[in-house]
This record gives sequence, C-alpha cells and structure tokens, in this order.
Amino acid sequence: MLPDSTLPAFIQALPKTETHLHVEGALPYELLHAWDPKRWPAHPAFRERGYRYHSFPEFEQLLLENALPWFQSAERYHEAAKLMFARLAAQNVHYAETSFHLPMVEFAKIPGPEIIAAIRSAAPRHFHVRVFTGMPRDIFSSPMMHLLDDLLKWEGLAGVDLHGDEAMPTDPATANQWARYRAAGLVTKCHAGEFDGAARVREAAGLLGVTRVQHGVRAAEDPAVLKFCAERGVTFDVCPLSNVGLKVVRSLEHHPLRKLLDAGIRCTLSTDDPLCFANTVNEEYLAVAHALGFSRKELARLARNGWEVALLPEEKRAPFLAELDAIIAA
Repeated sequence: MLPDSTLPAFIQALPKTETHLHVEGALPYELLHAWDPKRWPAHPAFRERGYRYHSFPEFEQLLLENALPWFQSAERYHEAAKLMFARLAAQNVHYAETSFHLPMVEFAKIPGPEIIAAIRSAAPRHFHVRVFTGMPRDIFSSPMMHLLDDLLKWEGLAGVDLHGDEAMPTDPATANQWARYRAAGLVTKCHAGEFDGAARVREAAGLLGVTRVQHGVRAAEDPAVLKFCAERGVTFDVCPLSNVGLKVVRSLEHHPLRKLLDAGIRCTLSTDDPLCFANTVNEEYLAVAHALGFSRKELARLARNGWEVALLPEEKRAPFLAELDAIIAA
C-alpha cells in the first residue's frame, strides 16, 4: 500500500498537546550551533534518526554536555523556551506541560521562581503552559534536600516529577513527600517503566499515588499492572521515538502503545527530549500511524487524551475536545 500523502496535513490539523517535555532536553540545537558552531556542528551524529543510545547514563551524559553550558541564567531559559513553544505552536500544539531539572537551581545558581517565570513568559499568546520541576530519585539524601520544601512557595509551579535512572531505587520518603505536594495543590508525576519493568509502574501508581506516569511502556510486560493502572485511571505520557532511540523497545513496530490502549490505559503522545532525538510532536503521530497502523480516528483519540488530562479550566478545554470529537465522528 502506498503511503497516505495527506496524513501529515491531517496530523497538522489536529489540535494537540505536549505533556512530557523536559526544558533542558528540548533546548533547540540551533541555538547551540549559532552560539559556537565549532563546538556544536550543524549535524551531529546523535541527532540522526538512526542513532541509538546504549544506556541511560550515556544518554544523560550527552544531554548534560550539550544543555548545561546553555542554561546558566533565567534569560537563557526564556530564550530557549520561546523558540521551543513557537515550534510547538507551529505544529498546532496549544498546550504544553514542561519540566525543568530541580538541581539546576543549585548548579546554575538560578532561583526556582525565576526559572518558572522565564519559561512561562516565553509562551506565545493563547498558548497554555504548565511548568513542573523534575528531581532525581536520590534527592532525599543529597545537599539539595532543602529545595523539597522551598518549592512549595514557588509561584507558578504546577507540579513535581520524579525522574532519572531507574537503576536507582526510589527513596521510601518519596511517598509521603508526594502526598504532601498533592495536599498543597501540586500535580505529581513519576518516570517509570522505561529502563526498569512493570513493578516500577505499580510503585509509581500505588506507593507514590501518581495518576500521571511518564513513559510507563514496560507495564505491558505484566497484565496485572495494566489492570491496576487502568482501574486507577492512570495516564501514561508516552514518547515512542525516545523509546526507540534509547532502545527501550527494539523498533517502532514493537512498541506496546496499542497494547496499553487496548488494556484501558489512557496514553498521550509527546517528545521527551527533542535535543537528543531531533523529533517533533507531529513526527510522533506520523510514526505510530506508519509503524503501528493507527487510523486517523485513533490519532484523533490520542490527541483527545492529551486534552482530557490538561491542567485547564473546563471552558478552555471544551473547544478543543469538541473539535476533536467532530473529527472522530466524521
């Protein structure tokens, strides 16, 4: 069968969300290239579609080597976010949940509220942004532990996310802290089921009590965990091209997205770290259409999933849901 030449235009027309995006990992590479073209050549190997990272530490090291030199001020966060959001808006994305790495407050000596304000003020008109802060699993035993209380006072912070290498155990103190954040009105997320198995997804949804799991794809290895998450209404913010680039799955054709959806898991599509994968939201939709056979109606439902979990008042959400419902019914 010949590829559908009109599919990219259909995907472009879908009103979409981006619900799993790391600010440092979404640094537009062109900013680095323009800043120092000798250090950052135009087309590095790691941004080729066929590039594969051999481990999470290798990926993390490359991300930090590229991102840390840039993010040394609130102004730099604003500049990167402004281009990042403009590119999302150009793809008919109208809402983004993005996180900045909490340790940057210490590493770069930038107050958290200044980072949040810099990111939020970079959004174009009528583009909705919710800012999270992400932290490593071992922060409870680090000198940065004081930030866990400080962030409760940060204006404009939507929530918190636990991320980092899943080879690291989750500190037992996390559950109480995450419950404390929810009681204070923050949304809690957790990366799980990427480099470790389904048990970590159950830990995120059960022990930590989150309803937003970042990735979650390896929950497909255990039907009981899928059932547990479906019954609790947990959403997986899935990033297929990242999963392939990091060898979480062998190929797009082996991605368990359809299995997750068939098990009753609400899934969204996002990009994770475009700095490292050179991917876009539209490409994520096109990838699952081509590799997994998702129909136009199914793509529209994936877009709808993002709006269902968007942190928006109902009057802001409703027009996008109505537009997608009309596409689904057509």
